[in-house]
Amino acid sequence: MSSELKHASFMFIIGIAGGTGSGKTTVVRKLIERMPKGEVVVIPLDSYYNDSSHVPVAERQKINFDHPDAFEWPLLIQHLESLKQGRSVEQPIYDYITSSRQKETIHVEPREIIIVEGIMTLHNPELRNQLDLKVFVDADGDDRLIRVIKRDIVERGRTVDAVIDRYQKVLKPMHEQFIEPCKRYANVIIPQGGHNNAAINMMAKFIKQQLKEQ
Repeated sequence: MSSELKHASFMFIIGIAGGTGSGKTTVVRKLIERMPKGEVVVIPLDSYYNDSSHVPVAERQKINFDHPDAFEWPLLIQHLESLKQGRSVEQPIYDYITSSRQKETIHVEPREIIIVEGIMTLHNPELRNQLDLKVFVDADGDDRLIRVIKRDIVERGRTVDAVIDRYQKVLKPMHEQFIEPCKRYANVIIPQGGHNNAAINMMAKFIKQQLKEQ
């Protein structure tokens, strides 16, 4: 129990947001490389998509996964509160191919540094209140589209035409309506995504200093 309480006392929660394909995952990876080994856990916002297993398969394809209503915010916030109190949680696993939540979960233990990463991480007010550092990863729209095409073809089995059509009809308008406005909540904006090593180094130094002071 004392170990759990120690983790809860020294917890620093970072929220990393940004458009699809902006380089958030790269920023997270490089940040972890600069942090104390074994003291960082990543909570992907994508894991908290609403469970759509009860929805007919044909209808699941119509779900807008780039809208705030697609996420189960109460569960994510509950899990963060549990981690802050020194309790472990069972993180959901979302299957992009079937658009449903898997039966398996990922066991997550409290750590000194918690990173919540996803497109809408800075959108929800309750979630923002849980964050000690709010980060927005910025990138050019064309660069993001290229990354999305490469990722969706390889990881999600989509065609180039399908990805571009989705970008024009869903990703771009949702980005402009819900994601881009979240910049105003950020403490740190990282242009050029994961390529901006100077910004990542400064952020890592700041986080280490906060942990040292605590």
